[in-house]
Amino acid sequence: MANYPHFTFVFIITSFICFFHGKSSSSWLNNEDNGVIMVQGRREDRPTRCDFSVGKWVYDQSYPLYDSNCPYLSTAVTCQRNGRPDSGYEKWKWKPNGCSLPRFDALKFLGKMRRKRIMLVGDSIMRNQWESLVCLVQGVIPTGHKKVTYNGLSMAFHALDFEMSIEFSWAPLLVELKKGPENKRVLHLDLIEENARYWRGVDVLVFDSAHWWTHSDQWSSWDYYMEGKSLYKTMNPMIAYQKGLTTWAKWVDLNIDPRKTRVIFRSVSPRHNRQNGWRCYNQKTPLKFFSHPHVPEQVVVLKGVLKRMSFPVYLHDVTMMSAFRRDAHPSVYRRALNQAQRQHPREFSSDCSHWCLPGVPDIWNEMLSAMI
Repeated sequence: MANYPHFTFVFIITSFICFFHGKSSSSWLNNEDNGVIMVQGRREDRPTRCDFSVGKWVYDQSYPLYDSNCPYLSTAVTCQRNGRPDSGYEKWKWKPNGCSLPRFDALKFLGKMRRKRIMLVGDSIMRNQWESLVCLVQGVIPTGHKKVTYNGLSMAFHALDFEMSIEFSWAPLLVELKKGPENKRVLHLDLIEENARYWRGVDVLVFDSAHWWTHSDQWSSWDYYMEGKSLYKTMNPMIAYQKGLTTWAKWVDLNIDPRKTRVIFRSVSPRHNRQNGWRCYNQKTPLKFFSHPHVPEQVVVLKGVLKRMSFPVYLHDVTMMSAFRRDAHPSVYRRALNQAQRQHPREFSSDCSHWCLPGVPDIWNEMLSAMI
């Protein structure tokens, strides 16, 4: 892996400060301290730290914060509209240990983002999160004062009175996937500009990239890896992932100004795909504990890349908290089932990767709002 200039700091959500006071400049970030800030608040006058990633799920009747009639939801995640018989999965909120996660406040979020752009970049799970964020916000905006625009696989929700936008940019691998000779698909581990050109000038960038890197040969999106002029038929997926993330990290270090743009990287969203995709079917409550907590390899690789960056990137760690929620996937309710079809659910494919909405991504966005 390439060597970087010694980093000045890496902000990680496991050390994110719950609240700020005394901002003295328009800069997103306070650049006072050098060194690795794994635990902020070394000065006595700083507020209490809050680790949002460690806690428990608590049942709360006041949730969800919107319903599945939100017009911006795609069919595959509207589990209630698709006939899911239970709705308890919508009513769990996340309670971090030792502090509270602020409830999402749409007007406050819009106020913070006035005249700004927030862009979520990644795969279909990030699209899942984008739909959640739009639905959390759109209810307080009158009809005629909001719109969605589309540009290929990318899209943007515009809150016209606030002159702000919530955007989604499709780039599941971050680096470039191109057609090569004989129509072969080539994943260029060291090229990124074709995707990155859309990220310039954005005030808040939220990235994810994990799932596509581990697709099996049957589902792989490429035929070859390429780095420089070297072509590879096979490569260890985590080595390829590290190389791709390193290309992304170099681009951020060289092209983004931390005084103008906040960069957040969301960790891998867990899947509950064991038992041929049926592990999440008919689950109605979160898991209570893990007998053997496991940190996915993607998280280890991601943290390693972030630590070598000079740009201060926030790690939005949702992996373990979401792993409890095997009850919150669409399963067979990724499509509308009529009464007869519901009698034979195992005849249909089960989605244990994406999330029902309202649901878990709403909590991710509560965390995101607290970070901005």
